[in-house]
Amino acid sequence: MPDAAPTTLITGANRGLGFEVSRQLVAAGHRVWIGARDEARGLQAADAIGARFVQLDVTDDASVTAAAGTVRELDVLVNSAGISGGRIRPGEATAEQMRTVYETNVFGPVRVLRAFIPLLEQSAAPVVVNVSSGVGSLNLAADPDGPWRESNFPVYASSKAALNMLTIRYAAAFPRMRINSVDPGYTATDFNEHRGTQTVEEGAEAIVRYALIAADGPTGGFFDRTGPEPW
Repeated sequence: MPDAAPTTLITGANRGLGFEVSRQLVAAGHRVWIGARDEARGLQAADAIGARFVQLDVTDDASVTAAAGTVRELDVLVNSAGISGGRIRPGEATAEQMRTVYETNVFGPVRVLRAFIPLLEQSAAPVVVNVSSGVGSLNLAADPDGPWRESNFPVYASSKAALNMLTIRYAAAFPRMRINSVDPGYTATDFNEHRGTQTVEEGAEAIVRYALIAADGPTGGFFDRTGPEPW
């Protein structure tokens, strides 16, 4: 008897990278839950690709808890929901702007992991992909000749650096799970007003690759399309 198809939840999945990752994982045979705040948009996205919809606002404890009760079993979690907060320079950043971005980009994955780890622990091959960014790399940020020297937007960048630390610590705490950060690259989506230089299909490539890794795959790492990325 064939193994059951893996069950996958993707947060922030009604558009952009989250939607494309959902589409590719449905095509790969996964039973995909599209997590989205907006019910109408989430249902429309799920219907378009043969997925299921669950209402999920990563900034709301009750919403996340209810979503876990709806999904009930899980093999793969993709923490894709995120906001940029805008192109805020160091001298302009406020604590309130920082708090708003962290609520989604850092506290959101913590809420989701807390609610869904009990389900993942029941899986034979649990996987978590935290969708990060190259701007969250401390090594690249500290390099005066690095690729992000002109992109000095500390609110968003620091939220992704924090997410990378969560990846390392959760991977250490749950060694049976494959938990990795993935940098999709600079992808043209609504998220960046389509300034990105990659297509959404290219941006989804690394996320899908690490969502599909086997039980003996890497964990506690940071990867882009070409391989490991510096922390």
